[in-house]
Amino acid sequence: MTIIAAIDENNAIGNDNQLLWHLPLDLKRFKSLTQNHVVVMGRKTFDSLGCPLPNRLNIVISSNADYKVPENVLLFNSLSEALESALSKDSNPYIIGGGTIYRQAFEYADTLEITLVHTRIEMTDTYFPKIDFSKWNKIFEEFHPKNNKHLYDFRFITYQKKI
Repeated sequence: MTIIAAIDENNAIGNDNQLLWHLPLDLKRFKSLTQNHVVVMGRKTFDSLGCPLPNRLNIVISSNADYKVPENVLLFNSLSEALESALSKDSNPYIIGGGTIYRQAFEYADTLEITLVHTRIEMTDTYFPKIDFSKWNKIFEEFHPKNNKHLYDFRFITYQKKI
């Protein structure tokens, strides 16, 4: 299972249920990696998307039993139920947020796909869990400088859990 996230240098990932930046290359990479896979997310993340992600089976986790999801979106009340369903349908599902779901899923993940954004956003209320680098091997890294479409320098980093 893979966790995918864009984080700043303080592990910030969002504020008021919104992303902290717009990085077209990151969005393109997210789409490319998650396309035709199961994506698992919390209710707030799903609400922030506005609609299910196309060409992916969307699984939403909510403790609210009355929460309604569109047809073809699966709803579960716990991460364990969501992961059991996800793994029965896809050998490599993606956990796509938010902060609470990332924290709960960290122990199950064997891969981290991180976009490290080289900034420190002040106004933030949601954070990615601290990565214990003694438990992960960096297997890929690619730097992208800021430009007219990207306000910040950033890098794509892939980590594999040490066995």
